[in-house]
Amino acid sequence: MPELPEVETTKRGLEPLILNRRILSAHIYKKKLRWEIPSHLIETLKQKTIHNISRRAKYLLIELSDGQLVIHLGMSGSMSVVPSSAPLMKHQHFELKLDNLTSIRFHDPRRFGSILWQDNDSQLKLLSDLGPEPLSYDFNNEVLYNASIGKSKNIKTFIMDSKVVVGVGNIYASESLFLAGISPKRVSGKTSKNRYQTLTHSIKKILTDAINNGGTTLNDFSNVDGSPGYFSQVLCVYDREDMPCIRCNGKIKRIVQNQRATYYCPKCQN
Repeated sequence: MPELPEVETTKRGLEPLILNRRILSAHIYKKKLRWEIPSHLIETLKQKTIHNISRRAKYLLIELSDGQLVIHLGMSGSMSVVPSSAPLMKHQHFELKLDNLTSIRFHDPRRFGSILWQDNDSQLKLLSDLGPEPLSYDFNNEVLYNASIGKSKNIKTFIMDSKVVVGVGNIYASESLFLAGISPKRVSGKTSKNRYQTLTHSIKKILTDAINNGGTTLNDFSNVDGSPGYFSQVLCVYDREDMPCIRCNGKIKRIVQNQRATYYCPKCQN
């Protein structure tokens, strides 16, 4: 699943290609994604200019004069900018044709992504309860520690809760906990403020490094230009079951937490 670094990489790839471009037409080729693409977008988006593109959590917001197109890449989604004359490829479900003879296309084989709309004077419910952005000043060890008080869930599940902090998905949760030396099995509400300070720094570093490497390509993700992300080449624990730990040479272990695979080093993380 594309996580925060992959979505941020997509945003940065789209920016120079679509900003200040006028949408000539919108085309819906497959309405049924995670939620149905609103039919009114065909008229709503016509002749509108793209003023900005931003990211909130794992959502891309394409900003127009009267609202935002809200896009989630789901499990296997990606976006590309191609010549409008290029043949439509399999699993390309949505297209915006621009005034420079290029098109933004949304590709999603598994169709767990979404394309929604919100007006300037309203906000979608799925955006209203989100926690702070992990790379912002609003996210710090005080915020993380205070949110953990009284919590009994394990710390990996805790930092993956989007109401606590957004964008720390499965890959980056495992990697951040390894960098911080914290066991994913540790109870979040019994973790000290000092350890949360270390973890906060680790989350920020792991996500920043992943963005700088263009995200992580394990299965479906590719950048706007079709290139893969390279952070998978420097993963320390994720998807490395039974391989030697880069710190202690012990074996990386895999467990399942909250129906998600977790990778960690039992010797280095406590």
